[in-house]
Amino acid sequence: QVQLIESGGGLVQAGGSLRLSCAASGRTFSTLTMGWFRQAPGKEREFVGAISWKGYMTYYTDFVKGRFTISRDNAKNTVYLQMNSLKPEDTAVYYCAADKDSCSAYGCFSRENTYEYWGQGTQATVSS
Repeated sequence: QVQLIESGGGLVQAGGSLRLSCAASGRTFSTLTMGWFRQAPGKEREFVGAISWKGYMTYYTDFVKGRFTISRDNAKNTVYLQMNSLKPEDTAVYYCAADKDSCSAYGCFSRENTYEYWGQGTQATVSS
């Protein structure tokens, strides 16, 4: 079993930055594939980005490329989502997800059903 706790959400103006964190426990973190998803009001949850278990591979959806960066610190059992140049349309609940199986392609990283474990989410609100 893996427990995930997100933090770092909040209210920021357009153009600003937020750094989300996701702390994991319950399994060797360095063996987990980690992903970030988000769900805006009235919309389905969507893929934001993901990172392989060693951090060698990162994938992002097109609308965050160049603005968001995922990283992980396996010594701290934590994955991060650095969000820069935020836009009002980035307003959403952001979820951290994890799976014990490895991925090797975007299709695997970006699918919700790839991930067995999910956090409770953290709200990020971007004002115009």
